[in-house]
Amino acid sequence: MSIGKELSAIETALDSYRELLDTIPDDLFAETPAGGGWSSAEVYSHVMQATLRSSIAIERCAHSNCPPTKKGPSLQGYFTLLFSRFPPVKIKMLDIMNVEKISKEDARNLIIKCRKRIEDIAPLIVKASPSVRYGHPRLGMLNAKQWFKFTRIHLLHHLKQLEQIKNKFHAA
Repeated sequence: MSIGKELSAIETALDSYRELLDTIPDDLFAETPAGGGWSSAEVYSHVMQATLRSSIAIERCAHSNCPPTKKGPSLQGYFTLLFSRFPPVKIKMLDIMNVEKISKEDARNLIIKCRKRIEDIAPLIVKASPSVRYGHPRLGMLNAKQWFKFTRIHLLHHLKQLEQIKNKFHAA
């Protein structure tokens, strides 16, 4: 997928997050669904913070501000990027992820902030060297273009999770 198509897909995903936010009742936004898991507030916190961290990684790669390495994506990273999706298994969140229950207003503001960051860094990716890489905790060493693709994959993955949360509340 080209940078332009990735950007368009990311923007469409961010639009979906914004639209979905308006459909989630205020009283259910921070509520943990029956059976456990994350609340919608926690999903929004996680995915927007991860998008911002990814944008920093992209910027570091684009400006060659990374330690030199010959390493590439891990096996999980390789397959995630190849198939444009995460493996269909649940994974335990890493301790480095600071997930918190945020307000809907905070979520709106984070969406705006993410959109601005993505728009600002997208032009840098074209000139980024594919051999300059920055580490992802699970996916290994990714270059700017791979980080951008990961951003899209990650955003789309958690949109599905929000739909599952919504369905749990409708079923209850």
